[in-house]
Amino acid sequence: MLAVVRSVVERDLLLALRRRSDVGTALLFFVIVASLFPLGIGAEPNQLRAIAPGVIWVAALLSSMLSLGRLFAADYADGTLEQMLLGAAPLGLVVMAKSLAHWLVSGLPLVAIAPLIALQYDLAPALYGVLALSLLLGTPVLSLIGAIGAALTLGLRGGGVLLALLVLPLYVPVLILGAGSVEMAGAGLQPDGQLLLLGAALVLAAAFSPWAIAAALRISME
Repeated sequence: MLAVVRSVVERDLLLALRRRSDVGTALLFFVIVASLFPLGIGAEPNQLRAIAPGVIWVAALLSSMLSLGRLFAADYADGTLEQMLLGAAPLGLVVMAKSLAHWLVSGLPLVAIAPLIALQYDLAPALYGVLALSLLLGTPVLSLIGAIGAALTLGLRGGGVLLALLVLPLYVPVLILGAGSVEMAGAGLQPDGQLLLLGAALVLAAAFSPWAIAAALRISME
């Protein structure tokens, strides 16, 4: 099982390295969106600190969603996805590995760069750890939920719009918990409740979403 996961992750990471422009586009989108708000709102420090958690989380959410359409599209176009469905490895395990590779490419860089973005909002240095931890727990949930939508809309005309309509309502609880944890810490309160709920959401998503993704792919391939 571990060999299957490792081989799928290594394959997707290698393909991502060959398409660096796609990876760079999502990261650049995150930086641009998060950087435009201080320019448009102004340089009032208290206001910037107040909106920082929500803006950074919304930018991360949109950036993660930007690359969902390509999660299965290439494998669907060249027939690799059909081989995965017919292969001996459990499809749920394969799609879990592909979701992990998607997060490593599109989610983990956001976690690393978020504290640098927070500098533009004059966020207290003590909150950088909470912000990074909330993104570390929340962005994998975004990848797993988004993979379900990507599987359901695979091969559909106008699938990108339908994908956004499917996954955005499911992203709202993650957004509220992630931004709320940083806001709680900024108010001098303990953010443990929100972070624990994010951790619980990650466990539930990791346990159930692979089988939902596999079922959605089988439906799309019929």
